[in-house]
Amino acid sequence: MVAPRTEALTRGTVKLACRHVWKLFGKHPERFLADHDYRPTYRQIREANYIGATRDVSLEIYEGEIFVIMGLSGSGKSTLVRNMTRLIEPTAGEIIFDGMDLLKADEETLIGIRRKKMGMVFQNFGLLPHRNVLDNVAFPLEVQGVARFAREEEAEQMIELVGLKGREYYFPRELSGGEQQRVGIARSLAVAPEVWFLDEPFSALDPLIRTEMQDEFLRLQKVLHKTIVFITHDFDEAIRLADRIAIMKDGEIIQVGTPEALLLRPTNSYVSEFTQKVPRAKVVSAATVMTPVDGSYRVPPTVSPVAADTKIDALIGRFLEQQAPIPVVDPSERIVGEISMQNALRVLIGEEVATHGCQ
Repeated sequence: MVAPRTEALTRGTVKLACRHVWKLFGKHPERFLADHDYRPTYRQIREANYIGATRDVSLEIYEGEIFVIMGLSGSGKSTLVRNMTRLIEPTAGEIIFDGMDLLKADEETLIGIRRKKMGMVFQNFGLLPHRNVLDNVAFPLEVQGVARFAREEEAEQMIELVGLKGREYYFPRELSGGEQQRVGIARSLAVAPEVWFLDEPFSALDPLIRTEMQDEFLRLQKVLHKTIVFITHDFDEAIRLADRIAIMKDGEIIQVGTPEALLLRPTNSYVSEFTQKVPRAKVVSAATVMTPVDGSYRVPPTVSPVAADTKIDALIGRFLEQQAPIPVVDPSERIVGEISMQNALRVLIGEEVATHGCQ
């Protein structure tokens, strides 16, 4: 049994995929890849004086999920996202968007997809200083040739959505950093994108505003249900926002999984380093550590069930109040398991447990 949202995404439609994507910076990279049967090692790449910004990346992003790409500076995460949109041309591979390989799309088709189906938000807000908030948000629609009244009406809706109603005629210099980033978010949403790319959008903000913007981001996703590719170097931010996380190092994907999977089953010491200081109680869900039950299970009359995606930290108070295991229910309110205080404590202290929902 998996947490409800992750289960739905796993069965969902693949919106965007990378198939063996490479980006090498250097002289004649296509020839180099072909000479090495498209499988050069990291050492061979370095010895030939190439920079392997993206190395043989394959992944799938499901419709409606928040997919976070994270890694240290220079790991290749920003290059990968720009490969996905062909803002940086990949050296080899396939970028599949709604079943179409973007690397085979002509320039006119690609521009149309970027303008109408993709939204992008970057660390530097990129606002036009001589335009007010309304005109900044409406700008992508203006580029599309949308009539003034229609684009301003849409822009006003996006401005209200991100909580800036009343500031339509402010200029960027009159806004705080958090407000400027909200304008950038509203502008990217004005075209109603199918996929929303965000490259470290909150890293330039101070910690308090950054937390507020994360809250705002999650609120927007509950309303909009976008397919989101989000880049960050901050693992705390990643686990707070992500349905799944891809960890990159030296242009390569090291591991892809839910926050719980990365925390409980890291594939190597590099992933372990990212997760070692993460508060387990805030990440691990009831579904992951519950003991499955069959149809004969009966809920004690004095015990209330909890949802499968409830985090362990939300159950601590319940465990202190009662000794009985807590029943766990799926989205249809069917009892699927129970979680004991002993199992919860074993997870918190880092002891291995049998997991049922960690992907």
